[in-house]
Amino acid sequence: MSYWPLLGILGVVAGFALRLNPMLVVTAAALATGLLAGMDLHLVIATFGKAFNDNRIIAVVWIVLPVIGCLERFGLQQRAAAVIRGLRSATVGRLLLLYLLYRQLTAAIGLHSTAGHPQTVRPLVAPMALAAAEKQVGELDEVTTERVKAYAAATDNVGVFFGEDIFFAIGSIVLIQQTLLTYGYNLAPLQLALWAMPSAVLAFLVHGSRLLLLDRRLGRARA
Repeated sequence: MSYWPLLGILGVVAGFALRLNPMLVVTAAALATGLLAGMDLHLVIATFGKAFNDNRIIAVVWIVLPVIGCLERFGLQQRAAAVIRGLRSATVGRLLLLYLLYRQLTAAIGLHSTAGHPQTVRPLVAPMALAAAEKQVGELDEVTTERVKAYAAATDNVGVFFGEDIFFAIGSIVLIQQTLLTYGYNLAPLQLALWAMPSAVLAFLVHGSRLLLLDRRLGRARA
């Protein structure tokens, strides 16, 4: 048995220790491992291609990101903010509360990839929340701006984290099931999904209260 291919692992450790680009480090380590294992360069590249083709969901990233970039270049964030400015009753808390509800419901039926930080928070939700905050307090300082952005990001995290476990056909449910099994608790995925509902409701109430308190804080700042 040859241990030379294990040098690829050493390359990964060294690359991360030197804080090099992770993608380049992993790619170089994979190439080195393949070559040291006796594979020719053509076969190594072909193996990369087959793995990429077998996991076609990865290719979606290369489609979504340029589309979002083009939309932002042609004014997506500005248009989203303009919509909010045209709504009299729009506030940061109400807007993010609606997004939290949407995020939890879609995650609960397995559609957790329909939204997220790159797809919705950065190009849509955060600009809309900032526009609502400007309506409430006027021009925003840096601290308030960053706080509103943080609440927008946190809302997405809370919604998907506590909503996705209601959908029993997901990896997190399998992980919980197997962990409990090691301690002698044999539960079906559907049982775990049902017991995730109270946690999701409680998370909605807690974070929803924080969003409404944010509205009150912004209201006092204006006064």
